[in-house]
Amino acid sequence: MTRDYSQFTLGDAPKPQPLSVLQRLGWQSFFAQQTDADEMRVTPPVRVIEVHRGAHHVVGEGIDKLIAPRPDATVGDWLLLNDEAELDSRLLERKSLIKRRAPGRVRAVQMIGANLDTTFIVTSCNDDFNIARLERYVALAFEDEADPVILLTKADMCDDVESYIARAQAISDRVPVIAIDARGEEPLEKLAEWIKPGKTVAFLGSSGVGKSTLTNALGSGQDCGLDIETQAIREDDARGRHTTTSRRIHMLENGCNVLDTPGMRELQLTDAAAGLSDVFADLQELSTQCRFRDCAHESEPGCAVKAALAAGEIDEARIGRWKKLVAEDAFNSESLSERKARDKTLGRLIKQVKKHGKK
Repeated sequence: MTRDYSQFTLGDAPKPQPLSVLQRLGWQSFFAQQTDADEMRVTPPVRVIEVHRGAHHVVGEGIDKLIAPRPDATVGDWLLLNDEAELDSRLLERKSLIKRRAPGRVRAVQMIGANLDTTFIVTSCNDDFNIARLERYVALAFEDEADPVILLTKADMCDDVESYIARAQAISDRVPVIAIDARGEEPLEKLAEWIKPGKTVAFLGSSGVGKSTLTNALGSGQDCGLDIETQAIREDDARGRHTTTSRRIHMLENGCNVLDTPGMRELQLTDAAAGLSDVFADLQELSTQCRFRDCAHESEPGCAVKAALAAGEIDEARIGRWKKLVAEDAFNSESLSERKARDKTLGRLIKQVKKHGKK
């Protein structure tokens, strides 16, 4: 007699445990290791989900409030909240931080977002597409150690999407490139690999490329209240209009956190040497083979970069972008004290030259 085992089961599979409020906000072991249960009881963890001019909006377990702003914190940061002295709240060490040189003449660093897992770099298949700008964003993401993904929006309005994909893929073989319609179901389907519970992702890019539309699409069909205002681009130059005016984390129903940011027309690098080395890994490797350590890759003998260019192995325009970004980053990363010391030394040399010239 053959026994039928088809009706036998080993019992129902265990149901996944629901995420706690902190886990939904992105609380991970990296942050838990910086504190203990006793400290968390007195000063509970909260995450900065929005930065206003006069306050920071923080959320935690049973906490949703505005607190006094502090210059050393940004959206995405975790604080151990001291209710009696908010400015004494402890800022936990960051897992990552995306930053740039602040626009304008003031030499300052502007923090864009902290503790990100994935950075979606958004551009469009139109006149907004710019290789040099994409390289800047990718360098920022590599420096931040938040995995970059390039998203090409408005693909449905383009007749030559493959050429845009090919140019974006040429930036780095470590960066996935996805052509996507920011509306409808595509964002949920194509970005599912990164939009996971407890993760924090950010959309970075110019105005009008679809960052807010993507955020809205990820929240569609979910009870998370997303309805971010969006506007169409100008038809004459494909330039976008600012609709997002502040950096804010939106919490999706599935437990993923999405940072929507205003468009950035100016993106100057600072403290991004490692990120640049990752983006231009081939040129960086060639530069180590030059005869002189301080080779400027212009007319020096034994320059491996110039030799590779002459052999047709590398692109001249890409070399120019690399040199420009390296010089920009070095200039912006130099501290004020270093700048003053260098200027002082240069001033002494000029005086000596003038003095000897008169003699």
